[in-house]
Amino acid sequence: MNTNDWSKEKRILVVMRKLLANIVKDTAPRPGLHHPLKEQTIQDIREGFKLISARERELAEEAGLIVRDRPRYADEPQKTKVVSFKSVKNSRSEESMD
Repeated sequence: MNTNDWSKEKRILVVMRKLLANIVKDTAPRPGLHHPLKEQTIQDIREGFKLISARERELAEEAGLIVRDRPRYADEPQKTKVVSFKSVKNSRSEESMD
């Protein structure tokens, strides 16, 4: 999808997600130091990410895009079983003989 085709709302969501991510990166303390942001601010940033993600998912669903809950890894067992047409055809021809 070309960014020129995006709605204004989608562009705002992308910019806000990037902005929040940059704030998190820029304020991340070195190991052993205290975080400069208050705990409530950190929680608010998390809630902001959740709201942005939820709205992006809604927009994707409205656009008819397939949205996965999470990626599937190559070694992860599949929940679906692929059946070849040949095996279906063979089983039907056997049934018709009965």
